[in-house]
Amino acid sequence: MGARLRSVPRNPLVDQLQLVARGGPQPSERTIQVLRVCNLKDDLKGNPSELLQKLQAAIERHPTPEKVYAFSELAYLGAKKAELHDKQLALDLYGASVMYAYHYLFDEYFARSRNPYDPQFRAACDLYNTALESCLRIVCKGGKLVPGETATINTAAGSWDITCVLHGGRWKTEDIDHFEFVSDYEIKGLTNHYRTHGLGVPLIAVRRSYKGEPAAAKYYPVDLSFPVTALLRPVQRGTAPAGLNSTHHQAVLELYDPLSSTDTQVAGRCVPLESDLTTPLAYFLSKPELDVLATVGLFRPDELLKMRPDRPDTIMGLYMCQSYEPGKIPVLLVHGLWSSPMTWMEMFNDLRSSPEIREHYQFWFYLYPTDRPFWISAAQLRRDLAEARQVLDPYHQEPALDQMVLVGHSMGGLISRLQTINSKDDYWNLVSHQPFQKVKAEPEVLDKLHDTFFFTPNPSIRRVVTIGTPHRGSRFSNQTTQWLLGKLIDLPQMLVRSQQKLFRENRELFRDDTLLEIDTSIDSLSPGLPLFQVMLAGRRPIWVKYHNVIGQAPAGQWWNSWMADSDGVVARDSAHMDDVVSEITVTSTHATIHSTPAAVLEVRRILLEHLAELRGRPAGVVRTAQIDAASAPVGIPSR
Repeated sequence: MGARLRSVPRNPLVDQLQLVARGGPQPSERTIQVLRVCNLKDDLKGNPSELLQKLQAAIERHPTPEKVYAFSELAYLGAKKAELHDKQLALDLYGASVMYAYHYLFDEYFARSRNPYDPQFRAACDLYNTALESCLRIVCKGGKLVPGETATINTAAGSWDITCVLHGGRWKTEDIDHFEFVSDYEIKGLTNHYRTHGLGVPLIAVRRSYKGEPAAAKYYPVDLSFPVTALLRPVQRGTAPAGLNSTHHQAVLELYDPLSSTDTQVAGRCVPLESDLTTPLAYFLSKPELDVLATVGLFRPDELLKMRPDRPDTIMGLYMCQSYEPGKIPVLLVHGLWSSPMTWMEMFNDLRSSPEIREHYQFWFYLYPTDRPFWISAAQLRRDLAEARQVLDPYHQEPALDQMVLVGHSMGGLISRLQTINSKDDYWNLVSHQPFQKVKAEPEVLDKLHDTFFFTPNPSIRRVVTIGTPHRGSRFSNQTTQWLLGKLIDLPQMLVRSQQKLFRENRELFRDDTLLEIDTSIDSLSPGLPLFQVMLAGRRPIWVKYHNVIGQAPAGQWWNSWMADSDGVVARDSAHMDDVVSEITVTSTHATIHSTPAAVLEVRRILLEHLAELRGRPAGVVRTAQIDAASAPVGIPSR
């Protein structure tokens, strides 16, 4: 999953201008006709700059859209030839092509004669986009594409001072390390490619860390990439085409965030932006270290406990693949056993393509070691969510953070549901009939033990969606798999030593076959574990709604003979739940159920339903965490 370099960048003008033809690039038939009418056809064989000067004079004598388009096209072809020997000349000609294409599309002088149904109109859009991209490539090689800086180019109609600015979105100039070009890459591993068509150049912005960055940057992965669309806009244009003079013109290169801006106003008209949401995501996913996260999280979990290279935080934890945006509802995606946040990228790519979802939701991911029993990971997630709230909204002034939706696949569904259950003494009674206060251990061990077995519902979570989740355990967890994976999983030695010490110092406290003796996640999914019955009977808050997606493996699969009516890992009778407000069955195997179109559509439906219910409330009536906490069950013992 990721993106790979193309041998040749994608270019919509390849066929129109015969860019790869044996005889070299050629003007379109309509441009040749303009030159013929202006008695300039023979000048095609001469100096391109002199031809443009003559065509500019013809434009001044009698301006028409066809002449302006021909100028843009010829400037582009001249730039293609000049780029081999004179980068500055190529930059000037590409710039001229952009400006004249813009002139063709928006100049009020041509308002009456301009025909948006003419194929030449779309061709002018392609010229604008492609010439601008060629400009930006030359500028990027010189390291000059930096927001806040100004560059100058020269055209037949004078020189242009172009200032680069960020326009909208939440990223800052300091966030941008460098740009890549979307047209250089093709995606692999992601089924759907989401693009919009309009004006502008889709770019990949690669983020960097910096001193003084916002608190939310704690949750951004290293070298996060995000989509940007570049649009070049003249600051002022007259009512007639510019003449041959040395007057300086002003233009702005605007960098848009297509996740928040899908169009812009140009010359009083709403103009859609050309954008690509998928390729920047695929580019980020191309990092080799992301491919091994699932295996590392199960067999070498110590690796996820190491410090990140960019800040003093562990690799495991919460992550955001877009800037944190106050006012948007978090959707937290929790992966399952032998998995990682990479498993969610198909669903994330599909959901984020919806403007309404994008406008109201932000997606977070949780990375955790999957070697551990799921209730230990659930306790860690509680701590991480509490810390995130303190980092992002310490005064609890963000109502959107109190409308959180959790989506969990497989074991991640169990971890997600445990965020919404009131433990009381039920879970501790599975471990011991003695009061918790009698446990002898170091303060850090006591804290983690207490958090694991005593908890209240998170008052900020409103919905939980479980997908292919073994609510009653899985027959996949049997003696063979438990033994095999037990041999392969390398448990953190610190965890093993602290567990052994806990048993030595509390020999008479714990029951036989205690949950504390379960070392691995595979053991924790055994159907005979009494914990599942406690979870099924658990006290759930009235403010949380549950949804469920069950997998059904296609007929004819090899495992149907020994695990029929299942997704190959989780049997239907284990995946089914009675306390949900919706439940659907999807034809899929366990590993891919959350990537199927049916599952994605169901999650999308749930998110839109969540929005509809919020909109149905009276204005300003959105319950805060403090109000919900007051209505949440209590009774957690203190130490």
